[in-house]
Amino acid sequence: MKGLLTSLITVLAFAGLNAQLPPSSPKVVIGLTIDQLRTDYLEAFASLYGERGFKRIWKEGRVFAQASYSFGKVDRASAIAAIYSGTTPSVNGIIANQWLDLHTLRPTGCVDDPAFMGNYTNESSSPARLLVSTLADELKIATRNKALVYAIAPFRDAAILAAGHAGDGAYWLNTQTGKWCGTTYYKDFPWWIGQYNDRNRVRRPITGTLMNDEVNALATEMFEKSDMGKDDITDLLALTYYAGDYADAYSQEGAQSIQEAYVRMDRNLAELLDLIDRKVGLNNALIFITSTGYAPGEAADFDLYRIPGGQFYLNRCAALLNMYLSATYGAGQYVEAFYEQQIYLNHKLIENKQLSLVDVQEKAADFLIQFSGVNEVYSAHRILLGAWTPDISLIRNGYHRKRSGDLQIEVLPGWSVINENVPDEKFVRHAYMSTPIIFMGYQLKPAIIQTPVTIEHIAPTLANFLRIRGPNACKLPPLTNVR
Repeated sequence: MKGLLTSLITVLAFAGLNAQLPPSSPKVVIGLTIDQLRTDYLEAFASLYGERGFKRIWKEGRVFAQASYSFGKVDRASAIAAIYSGTTPSVNGIIANQWLDLHTLRPTGCVDDPAFMGNYTNESSSPARLLVSTLADELKIATRNKALVYAIAPFRDAAILAAGHAGDGAYWLNTQTGKWCGTTYYKDFPWWIGQYNDRNRVRRPITGTLMNDEVNALATEMFEKSDMGKDDITDLLALTYYAGDYADAYSQEGAQSIQEAYVRMDRNLAELLDLIDRKVGLNNALIFITSTGYAPGEAADFDLYRIPGGQFYLNRCAALLNMYLSATYGAGQYVEAFYEQQIYLNHKLIENKQLSLVDVQEKAADFLIQFSGVNEVYSAHRILLGAWTPDISLIRNGYHRKRSGDLQIEVLPGWSVINENVPDEKFVRHAYMSTPIIFMGYQLKPAIIQTPVTIEHIAPTLANFLRIRGPNACKLPPLTNVR
């Protein structure tokens, strides 16, 4: 009898303990990527924020303040692909929002796909050019397709790359009509989005941080009308905010516009956190927040400051290179195309002339390095097989051998890169831009951590939390000091 009583007390004690334990996994993972968020701006306007937005995540979140991207020339598409795949463009294939198609020699979008029509848009899209699996894909596989996976963003590439190959839907704004768009790649367009679009009948362009209001509005609609976060199977909702680019940021008007945008975004974040708390509870949600880690191009510095600079003409450079190679190897169109400081050589011509592609690349690089404003020229051979250096590592991680050019030209900071054929002008600045990674909610203890980490740690860390496989090209271990 005494033994039976002891066993009964033990069972009841464990039953009481289990009743107090949190669920074994969060009901929902919320990923918020803020496009072009700058930590210096975030800190500059801290005194203007309320207590429920940026200040709250800094107090309640696990903040990795020194995060960075381990590849160069980051933009929105390459950043979001890296966040959700846990690897760099050299493997996942998303080297930029656009790149030059080697077959057509025309720029192509990273999610363009003529095989799938659009909903509320004439854009044809799919994630087919993303070459690896994502966190969203692995969650669908682990739950046998039962998890709900959606992505909402102001931009098409951000939504589709976050939703991945196996997601239930990716939705982005048609900024001209104010309607939410989708693609027939994913399953049926949800009735509640069509209903939301019908309620907003006024055709109006939506730009700037106003787009964040719309992201929140559709997220609210999703929590109210779908089964997101309503069962014991972890769902994923990937959101993107827009921090905005501003002309003449150093003028009084530009600075005021930036300040207003960040204060408005603080309110958006507060509304989102309150929405999550109401619908699933912050303790049942695992939230991560980060930035795309790049800043928009700036205007050249005024002459009165006497900062060294100049203008580098990409089209003229390509024409002179072709003349030089023709004089060296015989007449021909050796330079097939140029795009975004990259030169694409004519491989078929080089093969027909029985020339060494490596020799032609290196001779071209030696010629280009002599141009005014050129700091360095990297050949494909040097990027892929050359000796390792920190600079080469950044370039190599952002280079894909079937999508990038034969030559990458690095222009000196302070110079402007001009393409007269478009026309287009970009001011070069190499200043470091810090990026935070913030985890918040489910079983997390707040802390501010200064240990440097890379963005590719996000996907394996979340996979570890969810007890699922990491994305198939993700080699980094999860962050260990998160829980």
